[in-house]
Amino acid sequence: MYEIRLHSRGGQGGVTAAKLMALAAFRDGKYATAAPFYGAERRGAPIVSFIRIDDKPIKIYSQIHQPDLVVVLDASIIDLVNVFDGLKPDGKVLINAPEVPKAAAGYKTFFVDLTGIALKTDLVVAGSPILNTPVIGALAKMGLFSRESARAAISEMFADERNLKAAMMAYEELVI
Repeated sequence: MYEIRLHSRGGQGGVTAAKLMALAAFRDGKYATAAPFYGAERRGAPIVSFIRIDDKPIKIYSQIHQPDLVVVLDASIIDLVNVFDGLKPDGKVLINAPEVPKAAAGYKTFFVDLTGIALKTDLVVAGSPILNTPVIGALAKMGLFSRESARAAISEMFADERNLKAAMMAYEELVI
């Protein structure tokens, strides 16, 4: 089973990104679950989502304490929460940033400027860049699911072509 912990802020699309990841994995013929963990948070507050992907049915619905992959949609969260806590020794990190933050030194880290991509494609709601669809493109390039399944999942949830454009930009711009 492949386990992912996604750190975001309310309003960035992290919960929707988790659902999109599960849907893209499902389209690749996998079993997948996505579950957010938050209380009475509001826009801007830190939120965690958990995603599991496997070839067999998944019967675990708890939080993920030892992820294979950590996704960080807002690098400033690294200053508030130990996002690397429990990351498996061979685990990977994907961070929304124009370069690898110093705090990620020592981890197998991938980065892409998802915020910049959202702004370039005008994926903004109430003044906040929406990062859920761009991150799906980056994750497809990392091999979490196929590019075709990422495109299909995004198209199923969103009719606006800007979402696909942003995802494909992130796919191309991800630094591996």
